[in-house]
Amino acid sequence: MNKSELFSDFNEISSKAWKQKIQYELQGEDYNNKLVWESPEGIKVKPFYNSEDLKAIGLSGKPKNQGWSTAQGIYAGNAKLANKKALDAITRGAECICFTVPSSEINIHQLLNEIDLGQTIIHFDLQFLSVQYVQSLLTVTENHLQKVFTNIDIVGHLARNGNWHYNLDQDHKILGEILNLNHEQTLGVDMALYANAGADLVQQLAYALAHANEYLNHLNNHHKDKLKNTVTTFKVAVGSNYFFEIAKLRALRILFGTLAREYGALEHCHIIATPTLRNKTLYDYNTNMLRTATECMSAILGGADTILNMKYDSIYHKDNEFGERMARNQLLILKNESYFDKVDNAADGAYYIESITHQLSSKALDLFKQIEAGGGFLVQLKAHHIQKKIKESASKEQDSFMKGDKILVGTNRYASRSDKMKDSLELYPFVKTHTRKTLIEPIIEKRLSEEWEQQRLKTE
Repeated sequence: MNKSELFSDFNEISSKAWKQKIQYELQGEDYNNKLVWESPEGIKVKPFYNSEDLKAIGLSGKPKNQGWSTAQGIYAGNAKLANKKALDAITRGAECICFTVPSSEINIHQLLNEIDLGQTIIHFDLQFLSVQYVQSLLTVTENHLQKVFTNIDIVGHLARNGNWHYNLDQDHKILGEILNLNHEQTLGVDMALYANAGADLVQQLAYALAHANEYLNHLNNHHKDKLKNTVTTFKVAVGSNYFFEIAKLRALRILFGTLAREYGALEHCHIIATPTLRNKTLYDYNTNMLRTATECMSAILGGADTILNMKYDSIYHKDNEFGERMARNQLLILKNESYFDKVDNAADGAYYIESITHQLSSKALDLFKQIEAGGGFLVQLKAHHIQKKIKESASKEQDSFMKGDKILVGTNRYASRSDKMKDSLELYPFVKTHTRKTLIEPIIEKRLSEEWEQQRLKTE
């Protein structure tokens, strides 16, 4: 029996008929007020969706991803130890290593010693700006450059630290010299910063797009020959709003593809996704494993290329083998035992997700246009408009948490008073502040539960 024969006895029910039936069951109550709810971003969510919703959207061909890689993050403060940890992680199932390199003194030969670059993807987070270091890095990896991402993000450094590495002109000059090294995977956009600071989903997408536009504009003006082959890597923090986060990643690909076409640039982008810091908690810390599990699932279904999981105890514990193993094994279970690697782009055609994706894309594009009309991302950042809007969004979310409307299990709901953490802190788990001179106000990452936890620590 074919599909048409199987369903031939059932009449197709229109969206209008469903709505009329629901309206009847509501016995006079208003359909929109009772059943249609709105997210903080202004996304309207209906009680049901069907194929008519897809027709209304008018889906166009979206960029696709081709599977995803499990990643291990390693701080490379000591090249020899970082290399040892990387080799061990690869042996235990990591397909990608994300090195955070704090200094140009770190020996790149020693850091990559014996790592099979033909099999392992390497992402670098260089916390400095140096043509010579990038050149030596590319020389060491010259036979496998397609597996190496340098992710240079001078705009992200300004947003996070409040200062350029040197100054605007010098940073752009060095970036230009690095681009001239002809490595296709040079540019990065730290979108995770906006999420971890409290920006809503529309803001995250719009700011990431405006952030990326600074680089595309720079390429268009100074390195036009690089537009067609330069890959932009977005680092994205994924939150706990499961379906919305799936839609966010899908919207990011659509938006970047649209922007890239305007420049005649490469429409493909690489997405490296990691769980958000914003909802992680100090008390009842094992709950963080549940949070990271669903967030990684959203990242996979949303189409991320690389998934970098977060350790459940990363906010208060120094690097430890157990936490790293748990984070890595969550991804291995999702890939090898839950079959999340069997279907690419699994969310394609899902009525609800497609609708949210469309709304997020539309609202983010409108906000992006407002930013560009105001002079662009750097102008808005230096005028502190971006920081102000993120603070407003973060404040609303913080109020919702403090009132108990936004729930973090084990913290502001179902908290165990027997939990004691004061003697377990190896790291300071709260925002650190110190007075220094900056060009702009930096965007600060902050967890929702920090004030709550500080009060609990005082009363232990």
